Amino acid sequence: MTTPWDPSVAGVLRLPSGRLVRGRGLRAGPPVGPPPTFGVYLLGKPPPAVDWESRWLPWPDFRLPRDREAVGPLLREVWERAATERVELACGGGRGRTGTALACLAVVDGVPADEAVAWVRRHYHPGAVETPWQKRYVSRFRPVPV
Repeated sequence: MTTPWDPSVAGVLRLPSGRLVRGRGLRAGPPVGPPPTFGVYLLGKPPPAVDWESRWLPWPDFRLPRDREAVGPLLREVWERAATERVELACGGGRGRTGTALACLAVVDGVPADEAVAWVRRHYHPGAVETPWQKRYVSRFRPVPV
């Protein structure tokens, strides 16, 4: 098992199940501490190369994912891997797209969809989920069954 994230570090979100996931903004540069073992990058263009396993989910800034069918299975994988690995979700600034994905991940973890945005704003960042359509996307998100 991989050493987990330090829950006291900025950007690390503890889901209700206890799983830890790091959210961050790529423009801020790499944070201090160990690298992730798996990362999902929510960007409008391909992300820079990293030394760990990663996936790119095409997602333009201030918008919604281009392939909405891919989100559920990918977040299910993030949730499963977060039980034993250091997983991160990241976009350019670390709030809109990352916050939206974290809110959907909270739904996967059992937070009701209509409460997930407020939950992520309380536990990750008060500015998470930046646009009305991102908020609506979270409220309508339904996780992929196990």
